[in-house]
Parts: sequence; structure tokens; C-alpha cells
Amino acid sequence: MEIEIVTLSRQGGRSYNEDVHGHWHDERHVACLVADGAGGHGGGDVAAATVRASVLGAFSAGPSLDAGVLRGLIEQANRDVVTRQAEGGTLAGMRSTVVFAAIDLEVHALAWVHSGDSRAYLFRGGAIVARTTDHSLVQQMVAGGMLDEEGARLHPQRNMLLSALGSLEEEPDIAVSDRMRLLPGDVLLLCSDGVWEPLGDECLVETLHASRTPSQWVEQIEAQIVARAKPGHDNYTALTLWVIDAAEDETRLLPVEAQPEPRDPEDTVLG
Repeated sequence: MEIEIVTLSRQGGRSYNEDVHGHWHDERHVACLVADGAGGHGGGDVAAATVRASVLGAFSAGPSLDAGVLRGLIEQANRDVVTRQAEGGTLAGMRSTVVFAAIDLEVHALAWVHSGDSRAYLFRGGAIVARTTDHSLVQQMVAGGMLDEEGARLHPQRNMLLSALGSLEEEPDIAVSDRMRLLPGDVLLLCSDGVWEPLGDECLVETLHASRTPSQWVEQIEAQIVARAKPGHDNYTALTLWVIDAAEDETRLLPVEAQPEPRDPEDTVLG
């Protein structure tokens, strides 16, 4: 199994970027993460970076798709953010969402874990076959039948989260998926709300259909965000992972050792 990862992160209409992304791999496992910080300059960006370092560091020390292990990664990241909060100042009130996906290349399996409203999507055959469920007020309204997904995306309280990392008094909500089979042609997207909120699921599907490569898709996602952006729009970060059928696409891919310097968007091939 060969995969290609392309990433993009922009500050949008804000004066700084509180989103982060990251990925790690060895010969068997691949791990991907997006975190969206909150709390102001010097706060939210630190919270998100703390989550990235905690989760990827712990996973690399003991890779596993076990649900208890994945939950434990986020619980530890929450404690690590709280530890940094104790430094005070701009860090005291910082928080971060997180979405983390782990892949076992040997058994072609995927699992993800998240807290907050940063999302993971799995596309198969150009359609969404799995997606995380936000920990947010409007998502509760959707679950209660008071809103549909499109209404939630446009609701004035859409940014009101019910969970984020950075609290020990009230443990964050953490959702872990079941293991999912990963097939050639599958596409994984991790993103902050700065991506899915202005676009919606339908636009994500449409731009995917119009793209032949992950780089093209990320470029189309960014073009659509910029076209629809309002003044002061949010940071936006996307990490997409495509599962490549090596027999069909071997002429397009280079071994990871032969890849050129990362481009913008950043492009990584693993296989």
C-alpha cells in the first residue's frame, strides 16, 4: 500500500495562525493530526502545538490502533495542555481541538479519535462513508432534530464548542471510531473548522471529484475558501491522505527518499 499526504495551513483573515498539523510514520504505521487552538496569540497556537507534540510523540513510542490507546493519547494531551496553562499569562486560558487518525499499513486498517470540531472524513468512490461528529452546541441541535447539517454550518452559534483540550475539572469529550478497512482509492481528510464550515460536505465532494491528485484537491479547497471568505475569516488547515493503487499510479509516485523538497502545499509520499 502506498499513500500520498498533502497538507495546507493558512492564517486566513486572522493576524496569526492557531492551527497546526503533523504526521509521522514508520514501516508499518502512519499517524496524522490537525489541532485548532483557541485563547489568543501566544495561547491557542501553543495549545495546538502542545497537543501535536504530545500525541505524535506518544504514538510514535508505541503505535497502536487500539481504542484504549487512542483515547489515552488524547487524555495525556489534555493533561499536557493543562500543565502549560500553569505557566500563566496568555497561556492560562488556552484550549485546543484535535483530530488524530492512525493507519496500520500491514492490515490496511484505519481508526481515528477527536475532541471538539476539527473533523476527519473518509471518502470512498468519491463519497463520504465516515465522518466525525462535532462536540458542539449546533451538533447537539442536529442530533435533536432542530437543525439539519446545512443549518448547523450557518448557525450563529456554530463556533460554540462543548469540548476542547485544556481542562481537568471537566474532562473533555473524546470520541474514538471503530476500526475501518482502508482500500486503494480511499481518501482521508483531517481539517479544522476553517475548512468545513465555509465549504460544507457537498463542496468537499464536488472538489474531490474535480481533482486527479491530492495536490489538486487541496488547491481547489483553498480556492473555494478564498472565494467564499468573509473579512476576518478563520485559520484553515487541511491534511489529506490518498491511498494509491501502485499498479495504476506507479509512474506518478516517487519513493519517499527521492521526493523533492516539500512544496506548498506540502506533499509527502510514503510507500
